Amino acid sequence: MSNLYALLIGVDFYFPNRLEGGVTYRHLGGCVRDVTHVEAFLRGQLGLTNAQIIKLSAANTGGPQPPEPAGQWPTYANMVAAFNRITTLAQPGDRVYVHYAGHGGRAKSAYPGLKSSGLDEGLVPTDIGQPGSQYLRDVELNYLIQGLIDKGILLTVVLDSCHSGGATRGSEGPVLGAVARGSDKVDRADRSTPSLVAPLEQLIARYQGDRTTARGVKSASGWLLEPKGYTLLAACRDNELAYEFPFNGRESNGALTYWLLDTLRTAGGTLTYKMLHDRILAKVHSRFAEQTPVLQGEGDIAVFGSERIKPRYAVPVLNVELASRRVQINAGEVHGISVGTQFGIYRDANSNFDQPSERIAIVEAQTVGAVDAWTTIIEPQATVTIEEGMQAVLLSAANVRLQRNILLDIADDTVRTQVESAIARDGKGFIKVAGRNDVVDFALELTADGELQIQDAADQPLPRLRPAIKVGDADAVNRTVGRLIHLARFANVRDLDMPDATMQQKLSVTLEGKSEHKPGERATLVIQNRQAAGAANDASRILNITVLDLASNWSITQVYPARAGAFAVLNPGETIRLELEAFLTEGQTESVDILKVFATRATTQFHWLQLPALDQPLGRGALRSAVRDPLERMLASITGEEATSRDIRIVNAPEDPGWTVEQVELRVKA
Repeated sequence: MSNLYALLIGVDFYFPNRLEGGVTYRHLGGCVRDVTHVEAFLRGQLGLTNAQIIKLSAANTGGPQPPEPAGQWPTYANMVAAFNRITTLAQPGDRVYVHYAGHGGRAKSAYPGLKSSGLDEGLVPTDIGQPGSQYLRDVELNYLIQGLIDKGILLTVVLDSCHSGGATRGSEGPVLGAVARGSDKVDRADRSTPSLVAPLEQLIARYQGDRTTARGVKSASGWLLEPKGYTLLAACRDNELAYEFPFNGRESNGALTYWLLDTLRTAGGTLTYKMLHDRILAKVHSRFAEQTPVLQGEGDIAVFGSERIKPRYAVPVLNVELASRRVQINAGEVHGISVGTQFGIYRDANSNFDQPSERIAIVEAQTVGAVDAWTTIIEPQATVTIEEGMQAVLLSAANVRLQRNILLDIADDTVRTQVESAIARDGKGFIKVAGRNDVVDFALELTADGELQIQDAADQPLPRLRPAIKVGDADAVNRTVGRLIHLARFANVRDLDMPDATMQQKLSVTLEGKSEHKPGERATLVIQNRQAAGAANDASRILNITVLDLASNWSITQVYPARAGAFAVLNPGETIRLELEAFLTEGQTESVDILKVFATRATTQFHWLQLPALDQPLGRGALRSAVRDPLERMLASITGEEATSRDIRIVNAPEDPGWTVEQVELRVKA
């Protein structure tokens, strides 16, 4: 860890903590403890020395000022100086870890005309109430972070605070003893002190330069836009509050920091930030239902490391009731889950999901909500230990809505029997041989030249199933059944439908430009939350947006938010604008991609629905970066009207499913 540096900032003491206009930043009790515990981990587990750690802290011991020397207080000036110092210390290729614990706040913007909201989010220094002080604003933080990235530094930022973006609840938390790390009011005081980060013109230019069309709204955390080149782990969404709580019954800690350190101490193997976030999310939600830790940026990088680890997506276990053999998982109707769907439970994301021996249990969905489901443990019958944060992997689909019927047009009895046996043995509930009265989804024909050809229901060969599989080829039947399972999974995601017209009316998706493009042509996808802004804390009006690209090579990729972000927050009246580029892969003259835009009220993620290109291993590899690959920018849009293809509907949906989805085809011709 010789090339790892850390900047740790903990603020418990605020003086004076009552500003004009009624804004209050009360003293906190767990922030200095948070960064002290992080420091102990960095020293004890990773061997960092004094030369590698910069620490600012202001403890609250009941006195008129913090007990630390004034030069170590996290004042505005000292925080800016600390960022500049660590930027100087770290060299290209080094790693920098930044951890802030304290209040976050909102203030009248210092950059007139830059933001439509007229507000800045910021970290609140210990001297915010003193003359001449100010927030470390998001525009300044963006500038400082970009300076580290431009130097070639691998950066991780952890913000265990809230900035109350849209939250107007009081500081008392929903759980006895919980305290929010933010104010419920906007600081509208005029603060004319010049920035210590950079001249005003440079701050504005850098901030505007980073706001590309694909990053035109806040990401889920609200602090910055679509982090690029670094990893951001924030304590909550921008419309939520972050809490500190006495988890051990004695001393308070921030929920994010507490479970971050707990995971790092107990998890075996190498963790990526995505794996780390999954467990933190489950643990925090088990205590605070309205605090959602958010991960953005480089989620596939090893924690405190530099290597990238290919993602293997699953969904986290959220709650466990072992006495009643019930497990809640973070997947629901919006993912196509229904009663009877089965999942395997694995210890963590380091597990080999292909090995049944590593599976802890099998659970079956009994009660399915919009974005989560309660399941029952069906194997083993004996007592088993399952914990929040473990991984649930889809095993089979018992509902016909997820099954695809295969018509076998095979005259050769021997080959037909082999295919039937393989489907019965390996179909995993996704495919079955079509019965006499079943609607046919795919047909499998043994052609005159010996090819096992997969066709659609109209007996037309499916495009781009290459190479052809001949019946005499090695493992031909199993390879063909594997293709059918892949196609069934693809079709299940493609056909996810909208069960509630009232939610559909809240989302507008339009495409500026024509529906058929030539390679290289551009269009703009516009996604709008059509609801009028209501009460500032009305979470029911907020939409969480995720965009999946169902590509012509039978892959499914999340293209927005890019990288690790699970969703982007779309507040009432706000709009996302994504610039799209038409693209053809080598050898193609025409392609059709489907863009599915998901909008949910509750928080969830869709990474696990991704599929690689056909004939690539399911759940492993072949997941390309949406930043680098032009194909993953090939998006399409819909008009906001009801989709014309509604082959499958969610049955027995609750009165308020809380989600909607739209899709359209984008055709590209050379």
